[in-house]
Amino acid sequence: MAHLRRLKLLNLSFNNFKGEIPSRFGFLHRLQVPSLWNNSFTGSIPSTVSNISKLETLDLTYNSLEGQIPKEIGHLENLRFLSLASNKLTGSIPASISNTSMLEMLRLSRNFLHGNIPEWIGNLHNLKHLAIERNQLVGSIPFSIFNISKLEAIAFTNNSLSGSLPTGLCNCLPLLKELHLSLNKLCGHMPTSLSNCSELQDLSLSINQFDGPIQSEIGSLRNLQFLYLGFNHFTGIIPQEIGNLVNLVELDIYKNHISDYVPISIFNISSLQYFSLGKNHLEGSVPREIGNLTKMQVIDLSQNMFSGEIPKEIKTLSLRFNYLEGQI
Repeated sequence: MAHLRRLKLLNLSFNNFKGEIPSRFGFLHRLQVPSLWNNSFTGSIPSTVSNISKLETLDLTYNSLEGQIPKEIGHLENLRFLSLASNKLTGSIPASISNTSMLEMLRLSRNFLHGNIPEWIGNLHNLKHLAIERNQLVGSIPFSIFNISKLEAIAFTNNSLSGSLPTGLCNCLPLLKELHLSLNKLCGHMPTSLSNCSELQDLSLSINQFDGPIQSEIGSLRNLQFLYLGFNHFTGIIPQEIGNLVNLVELDIYKNHISDYVPISIFNISSLQYFSLGKNHLEGSVPREIGNLTKMQVIDLSQNMFSGEIPKEIKTLSLRFNYLEGQI
């Protein structure tokens, strides 16, 4: 391999290569795009990778690499895509990565990384995709991350992150399409500034400790397709404005402290396929307008205080632990 000094593209993905990535890999000085993902490489990431100064992409996803992320990666000033996801990497995220100012994608999900999300990530102004899911990260999310105006996806699902979200969360994120924060220990209120993320398609806040109302401003997110708010401590009512989410496919508000009635406007979202309001304090009758949801596959209204008759229009529904009556 060391003799292939003019090599620019190396694609070894989807094979069954085993053993360590050879240190002589670093002799391929003209290499720009090596793809080694989906193999069975073990051992650590060789520090000699820093010798490949022209490197633009480094994809080592889906291997069994161990040890820490080498700080030498920070020498790769032309790096645009770095994916080390789905390995067995440990330690903290090295500060040297802050030197890769051209980085557009950073994927470190499904490892055993610990410590905090570094504040310096907010200095990576070209970042479009940031994913550090399923690790062992703690502490709060640095507010500086929400100032990276080019970000299209933020994914911190399944860590142990705590603290609240900034009130101006979406003031500087005009391109954001995905925000995945589920399975953490985040708390506080839902920021009203979410309405400024007008391109948002997927909002996942489930299994945290959020409280307060579901903000009516969320109805401004006309591109939203997936809204997951389940397993929190949200209170108050379901805002009428949710009916404005005309592209919504899945709505999950399961196990919160939502009360009052289900707004009729929800049943005008013809694209809705999954609808879960179980384990809340909702009351009143189940409206016949539920029949408008012709694409619906699953409806869960269980463990509330609904009463009255079950509409004939219903196809697939869980209504257990309510006060319904009449014929089925």
